[in-house]
Amino acid sequence: MENQFATNVATPVADMNGDTVKEARRQFSKVGLMFFLGTLVIYGVQILSMLIAGAINPEALNETASYLLITMLPMYAISMPIMGLLIRIAPALKLEKKKMTIGQWIITFLICYGAVYVSNFVGVFLTSIIGAIKGSPVTNTIVDIASSSTIGVNFLIMVICAPIAEELLFRKLLIDRTVKYGDWVAILFSGLMFGLFHGNMNQFVYAFALGVCYGFIYVKTGNVRYTIYLHMLNNFISSVLGMLVLKFVGEDFINAMNDPATLVPYMMENMGTVMVYFIYVFILFGIALAGIILFIVNFKKVKTQILPGEVTIPKGKRFTSTVLNVGMILYFLFWIAMIVIQLFS
Repeated sequence: MENQFATNVATPVADMNGDTVKEARRQFSKVGLMFFLGTLVIYGVQILSMLIAGAINPEALNETASYLLITMLPMYAISMPIMGLLIRIAPALKLEKKKMTIGQWIITFLICYGAVYVSNFVGVFLTSIIGAIKGSPVTNTIVDIASSSTIGVNFLIMVICAPIAEELLFRKLLIDRTVKYGDWVAILFSGLMFGLFHGNMNQFVYAFALGVCYGFIYVKTGNVRYTIYLHMLNNFISSVLGMLVLKFVGEDFINAMNDPATLVPYMMENMGTVMVYFIYVFILFGIALAGIILFIVNFKKVKTQILPGEVTIPKGKRFTSTVLNVGMILYFLFWIAMIVIQLFS
């Protein structure tokens, strides 16, 4: 009975491997192409929004807060939904949903923040080296934007809109279409494509680290709301809470921190302000340290939870089938070019 549907001629292993490679290449090319086309839609809508705003009120483009609203709200409201529809063209694998306890969520947040903390230093180090080579510092785009915008706009764009749209695209839609070939494949592509999407080296490094962390969480839970909440909390700490603290301490404190000759007198005269700043810094350092320790302790356990997919791409063919295809090459080249332009602009 077990063999009633068996054929008389066995399928050669080489043919099966060849079919697997072709299938994987088609799937990843389709996914990469849809992300690339979605990227073009984003740029097109943003350019159109700026042209319309410039025709109506040119001064609005000179203020960071209004510039963010003009360029980013259409992206999240129009471009990214279109991008999502494009990505849905590729076939997907629906993941089983599993619940996280509050304790697990807190541990996960600590580990994710530890990853951000460490990878941010790596990003700063890399951009410092590049800045030394080219003879001028690399602009930290996100810091400049967040610090010159308003708290309300930062909260709307970076804490509400960005986490929802980005997690739906780079976790749910992307991973659902790549996890068939293994957890690691889906997680790494989620981190890499998410990091590149930010278009600058400062954000690429920690966005890649966060993308890997969030990708693992989504693969294990199948529930994107967990990564959305984590993303919201992380962005709140970096783009809202951090800016609130800097606004509280004021420019005099920042200038004193950059000038050792005036730092001690300033600290003696403004002890309350200084204490608030250092309490904030130490709390974040404590959170990051706890996250790093938890990651080290749980690393072996995490590795055992990374499972192979329904389809195994043969060794030696994984890079060529998942990366060296038309769609992914277009996506990678576009965003690598954007990062290079940003580094040397």
